[in-house]
Amino acid sequence: MAATSHPLASVAAVDILKAGGTAADAAVAAVATLCVVEPAMTGIGGDCFCLVAKPNAPVWGYNGSGRAASNATIQRMLAEGLPRKIPATSPHAVTVPGAIDAWETILRAHGRFDLGKVLQCAIRLAEDGFPIAPRVATDWAMLVDKLIPHAGSAKHFLVNGKPPGVGQVMRMPALAATLQAIAAGGAQALYEGAIAADIAATVQDAGGLLTSEDLARHKGDVVEPISTNYRGLDIVELPPNGQGLTALVLLNILEAFDLKSLDPLGAPRLHLALEAARLAFGIRDLHIADPQSMREPTAGLLDKDFAKKLAKLLDPGRRVPLPTAPTPSSDTVYLTVVDRDRMAVSLINSLYSGFGTGICTEKTGVMLHNRGSGFVIEPDHPNAIAPGKRPMHTMMPALAMRDGRCAISFGVMGADFQPMGQAHLVTNMVDYGMDIQQAIDAPRAFYAGEITEAERGVTEEVISALRSRGHNIVLRQMPLGGGQGIVIDWENGNLIGGSDHRKDGCAIGY
Repeated sequence: MAATSHPLASVAAVDILKAGGTAADAAVAAVATLCVVEPAMTGIGGDCFCLVAKPNAPVWGYNGSGRAASNATIQRMLAEGLPRKIPATSPHAVTVPGAIDAWETILRAHGRFDLGKVLQCAIRLAEDGFPIAPRVATDWAMLVDKLIPHAGSAKHFLVNGKPPGVGQVMRMPALAATLQAIAAGGAQALYEGAIAADIAATVQDAGGLLTSEDLARHKGDVVEPISTNYRGLDIVELPPNGQGLTALVLLNILEAFDLKSLDPLGAPRLHLALEAARLAFGIRDLHIADPQSMREPTAGLLDKDFAKKLAKLLDPGRRVPLPTAPTPSSDTVYLTVVDRDRMAVSLINSLYSGFGTGICTEKTGVMLHNRGSGFVIEPDHPNAIAPGKRPMHTMMPALAMRDGRCAISFGVMGADFQPMGQAHLVTNMVDYGMDIQQAIDAPRAFYAGEITEAERGVTEEVISALRSRGHNIVLRQMPLGGGQGIVIDWENGNLIGGSDHRKDGCAIGY
């Protein structure tokens, strides 16, 4: 079974499974397809994180995030008068794209096929064209102003200066040629040679610092996952520099409350979830960084006694002063695949913001992410930008394990919202007995600073009750993130998939 945010990607994954590929082969085929058909949300110029669970084996994790340019010093950023965080459209926000290295490493470790085979669907769609799906069209249209200023972006992602509409067939010949080069030459084709030179020249022409040498020295890391137990279910995440730790802290806090006694769609439950999230994000923004720069060990932040102390700061009846939270966004793709041998792959690939920096290479059609905007420009902060450093990262694929076996492979898209979204899904299933589709579909709320944003599925009665608790509620015009999940029913030998109605995707099994 495969669950992705676009039907063409789900079909690509199933085709690879039917051809004898593993879940890893299928996941890479799906994510490559998404880089073509959902280009505002993801691309080969972004990063990739992955978790793989196999029966009778430890969970395998890969951190495919790129590093800052070798001469990206904080002194240089301060001299340029940049604000506390690097702006999302700044060329300084371009770190080395880690996705292609990650894909190749995932295939070598867990696949039967190489990039040459699994990229064929993506190449064909980029060459021959694909119809624009409704949510894709909506996102694209909202980001036109980001694309117009850059020659490469306007050339490859606009049609006569306009975004493609629903049903319009879009072709990307330059991206197809780049994918074909990667299919023939492997990841090295992106990190060395003409494509790398084009990426470096594009960034430098825009005023950035990335060099061909920075790309050539890139390598992601196999990492040991981290976890916490939530009411009998082990939730597994990747360690920092990713923000998976945030979701685990949030679940540890929520475990102190009797959520099961509360209406899952009611104000008391949403209030506690929002308040616990504000605490967890405060921990994130203070501590999470490239591991060697962190001041506090991960184990200490995951300590259950620490979570109990945090929980005592909350008031079930009102909103209390706590650290402010980041602004939510929805610009990522998450997918999951489970194969016949019950290998489960949980994978996320992102440009960070919609169309990343908006800077695209004119020759090779590579849209460049803005993951460097995750750094802060504060000399004493653990997440301060530095040469060759990785920023605090929002991507966080997840697994839920029971008795050493994968029970659920899942993830929730939406940049900063992801920890809140994952905790919402887990508590929906564990505390309220929802199935995977119900858990994904349930209405969501998050916050941007002092404003709480609610989806339109949250009722007026609940909104009024949240306001009485001190939440400044506004209705979101767009849905909060997306999500995919696959439940492994070991007893009956079945797979149960869920795919978010907030996106264009679907879960497909055979």
